[in-house]
Amino acid sequence: MRFDLTDLRLFLLVVEAGSITHGAAQANMTLPSASARLRGMEEVIGLPLLERGRRGVVTTPAGDAVAHHARIVLRQIEQMRGELNEFSKGLKSQIRLMANTAAMTEFLPEKLALFLASRPNVDVDLKERLSTEIVKAVAGGSADIGVITDAVDHGNLELRPFAIDRLVLVVARSNPWADHRRMAFEDVAEQEFVGLSAGSPLQDYLGDHAARAGHTLAFRIRLRTFEGICRMVAQGVGVGIVPETAARKYRRTMPIHSIHLTDGWATRHLAICANKFNDLHPHALELAKHLTNFS
Repeated sequence: MRFDLTDLRLFLLVVEAGSITHGAAQANMTLPSASARLRGMEEVIGLPLLERGRRGVVTTPAGDAVAHHARIVLRQIEQMRGELNEFSKGLKSQIRLMANTAAMTEFLPEKLALFLASRPNVDVDLKERLSTEIVKAVAGGSADIGVITDAVDHGNLELRPFAIDRLVLVVARSNPWADHRRMAFEDVAEQEFVGLSAGSPLQDYLGDHAARAGHTLAFRIRLRTFEGICRMVAQGVGVGIVPETAARKYRRTMPIHSIHLTDGWATRHLAICANKFNDLHPHALELAKHLTNFS
């Protein structure tokens, strides 16, 4: 029975995505090539690994076993690579890090800059994802560590506290609500919003909570940055929801006012996650310690 590392990585990406099409795209393969590799794995084993349906794929019991061992093998390869890098001055080490929107924009840049500046032989492959997607990626071995909200089901992943992210409503200082200090999301959900671009994990998170409350957010415009949102809000274009750290920074130079949201989901405790911190390759473990101050 022979599988190469490309087969194992592809299989895990397909399992995590629940789709051969999406898994192939993440593996930078064409769909026919990926499908052929998966069929080849099933032919070698003599059993189906995936149940294919209209809504995607799920693993069979044999597929669960392959996924389990694939994660172990790929983690060991990454650990070996990290340890060998300690002996190879010219060889770059890469850390695969996934984070949600707030962590990407408000908390990680400065911390990562300090870490990378002192380690010229280390690169970080940083991707923005929803916390639920990050859990799957870390558990599946396609990310070394992640930054998630600890409110999501993290399964068997280990967590370390990272930061507290509070979401606030921002309005123009000329807005009638500018004298408010606290409001419930329900009271503002039908307003016209300035939001983040479609596909943003944070915007999807807000959209989910609006839907649970029976609302669909209406956007006048969608932008890529919190700074852009605050600039539009300052001109009275609409209202926005951004991390408190961003609102605090931009209200120094823009005529905006921030209002605390009273909803429990608006205060998120962010955590660093890994399968097992002590099993990380050396540079990934160094980064995890740097971000969380644990020893």
